[in-house]
Amino acid sequence: MAFSFFGKKQETPKGTTVTEVPLSAIVPNRHQPRKVFTPDAISELAATIKEHGLLQPIVVREYEPEHYEIIAGERRFRAMQALKMETAPAIVQKMSDDESAEMALIENLQRENLSPIEEAQAYADLMRLNQLTQLQLADEMGKSQSFVANKLRLLKLSDPVQDAIMNGELSERHGRELLKVDDYHQQVLLHDILAHNLTVRDTEAAVEAVLHPEAAAAKVAQAAAAAAVAEPSATGKAKPKKPRRRTPITHDARMAVSTLRQSLKMIREAGLDVQATENESETGYHFDIVIPKPKKD
Repeated sequence: MAFSFFGKKQETPKGTTVTEVPLSAIVPNRHQPRKVFTPDAISELAATIKEHGLLQPIVVREYEPEHYEIIAGERRFRAMQALKMETAPAIVQKMSDDESAEMALIENLQRENLSPIEEAQAYADLMRLNQLTQLQLADEMGKSQSFVANKLRLLKLSDPVQDAIMNGELSERHGRELLKVDDYHQQVLLHDILAHNLTVRDTEAAVEAVLHPEAAAAKVAQAAAAAAVAEPSATGKAKPKKPRRRTPITHDARMAVSTLRQSLKMIREAGLDVQATENESETGYHFDIVIPKPKKD
């Protein structure tokens, strides 16, 4: 198999032989972009290898005498470890540190279903290794420059948010919304998203409440007032007036909660030691707020 290295070629030698390498002498590639390996997926692969054997050898390089680093095939390596195999069928190639890193990144970008964060980190590593601009990398990878730029922006998210995306708890679209706020609010909103299963639209409303608390509070008040307006019916009884198209009340409630949290933060930053506890029940959100009185002389 031939691998392309951004403007240079490294050909697999003809007649390449497969060598049995001790599993204990193999280590994962330091530049492996995939950080999360699903145990169930490894178990399924191990079962396949046990039944049918290893259909494709792993590719390694000898970085020290009788010590090998994986270039391609870490999932297969982990599955063989699970099966407690002593050796692994491997193709040993000669590569420098940079070539090994680049190969591992490209192989995984092409073959693996990486998380958005893992993909973004792989792009960043390739740019660093090859001193490429976003436009040059996009051209080499067959992507648009905006696609690469949007992926790389995800690396600006706080670590807890990146971890949530990498583990599949949070979508990339949620992450893009959280990019609009600082690290502190990213983590506050991350808790809300996971605890209340907020949609991307809910998250957008919560972000707006953080960025524009006054406007958000006015919107919530307006929505509440509109919902309370009633008009006489044909029977003489009052019936609720149909509100105009607006954000659903669930979104308004979450926006109100986010606005209240933001207000409490602003009060604390102004120097007032406000104590607040928050609880959620089936009937609503409950805040217990204590504002200390000035001390008497």
